[in-house]
Amino acid sequence: MQQDRYELPLTTESDLAASAYRAGIDCILSAWTGASEALDQAIAADPDFGLAYIARARLHQSYAENTKARAMASRARELAAGATRRERQHVEVLAAAVEGRPAEAIAGAENHLEEFPRDALVLASLLGAYGLYAFSGRADHDAARVAICERHARHYGEDWWFLTYLGWSHSEAGNLKHGRFLTERALGLRRQNAHGAHALAHVLFEQGDTSAANSFLGEWLPAYDRRGMLNGHLSWHEALLALESGDTDRALAIYEARIRPIVSSAAPMHVFADGTSLMWRLCLEQKSGLESHWRELANYGEQAFPRAGGHFVDFHYALAAAATDDRRALDHRLEELANLHAAGKLVPGDVLIALYRGIQSFAQGNYEDAIAVLEPRLADFVRIGGSHAQRELYEDTLIVACLRAGQPRKARGLIDSRLHRRPSRRDEAWRGQTR
Repeated sequence: MQQDRYELPLTTESDLAASAYRAGIDCILSAWTGASEALDQAIAADPDFGLAYIARARLHQSYAENTKARAMASRARELAAGATRRERQHVEVLAAAVEGRPAEAIAGAENHLEEFPRDALVLASLLGAYGLYAFSGRADHDAARVAICERHARHYGEDWWFLTYLGWSHSEAGNLKHGRFLTERALGLRRQNAHGAHALAHVLFEQGDTSAANSFLGEWLPAYDRRGMLNGHLSWHEALLALESGDTDRALAIYEARIRPIVSSAAPMHVFADGTSLMWRLCLEQKSGLESHWRELANYGEQAFPRAGGHFVDFHYALAAAATDDRRALDHRLEELANLHAAGKLVPGDVLIALYRGIQSFAQGNYEDAIAVLEPRLADFVRIGGSHAQRELYEDTLIVACLRAGQPRKARGLIDSRLHRRPSRRDEAWRGQTR
């Protein structure tokens, strides 16, 4: 019987289908170009190969192609009826994620991995800044990733993909030295690994090692295809490094060349979140001349995400609506969120509504109101998901609100808690304003 790279059986008799499937999964696990083409080749070689369909469904979902994703998941479920129990469970877990049943997907994945711990695509669905744990609304999702990776570590050994996410998980949980060691080890095993590059960019950011981060990204990123899923996001990391150095012109130039919607090939959520969060940071640095970029992002958000429901996107929608002073859009999305919360369907709870109100007050110059809304919910921001670097935007907004409201002591307390973790020129500059 055919096998995947982790020695799990594949229900296909086609050598070409199995080979193409293995290549496609490696591309998914490394965020490398070619995954769609490889999986399409696997399906063409064996139209009854269920696992290729569900992997393709996940790719469609990543690019917000939800109708195609659900159709592929449905077909995968039909075909898996004649496959092994492992493959049937694999399809059911990933189909639950595709079909918008995250709690069921998490429970199914955890149970499945107890029996099949080397089912890497199922484990991968739980991990990362945009994985099922991160978007579960849990406050402990960083710890959950470490726990499940450590639980199954003995089954992977020196596997480049597993070490990437074991390192990422430790880094996000605050175990920075160990996380960096594991991530660098993973990149040593496979250099063509954008998830590994991403994990290293994050841990270097958390350590405040801007010199190493600039050096690494400057060397690694030019060799990564512009069509790669993480090209725009890794460029976002370069722009954050420019902001850390006080170079807002360079940050904006990176945005214009590699991140803005018209030039990026990234998934819509990446494009929108990276673009709006970087523009907001530039606004906090009082960079002028951003109006056309904000309008472009607001239009993109309206087209790509016309309704509330993806809470991480919904937060970034608030940034675009507030920055363009589109109170109608902001109020309408806020009403949608309130209705979801009333129905028990707003995954992170009312902290998202609080963030909306805080952003709205900040954009209108009501800084004391913004502080009153945001400060009490600071510990709950983690429920929105994403990474530490992404969530620092919430803290940044609160810090600047304190500075502009004439509350330097409160701002200094927030800044000092960050400087205790890592050096930061940007935070030092803000701290200077508290004197």
